[in-house]
Amino acid sequence: QVHLVESGGGVVQPGGSLTLSCAASGFTDFTFSDYAMNWYRQAPGRQREFVAAIGRAGDSTLYGDSVKGRFTISRDNSRNEMYLQMSSLKVEDTGVYYCNAVRGSGGCWGQGTQVTVSS
Repeated sequence: QVHLVESGGGVVQPGGSLTLSCAASGFTDFTFSDYAMNWYRQAPGRQREFVAAIGRAGDSTLYGDSVKGRFTISRDNSRNEMYLQMSSLKVEDTGVYYCNAVRGSGGCWGQGTQVTVSS
């Protein structure tokens, strides 16, 4: 199973920016570029919510309605890393952000990084 580690979370004021990273390792029969990648988040008392997705080659992206125009997902297959650039942050963006790797048969999850948007 692929090992995923998120980083870059922290505390930021409303309207600010933050960039998250997801580092992948532990590949055996497959490589990082064989996996589509996603970001999800979960706020206290809420279900885990889809944030953004990116295709294997980084050529296709998809965003949840609540983050469109504010967040940008990207990946660097040479570094086995995925990123989430967040801008114009709102208090409601607060939550634990999770990295997710998906191949045909299933997916793997990181343990998350906390993002807190507060004045």
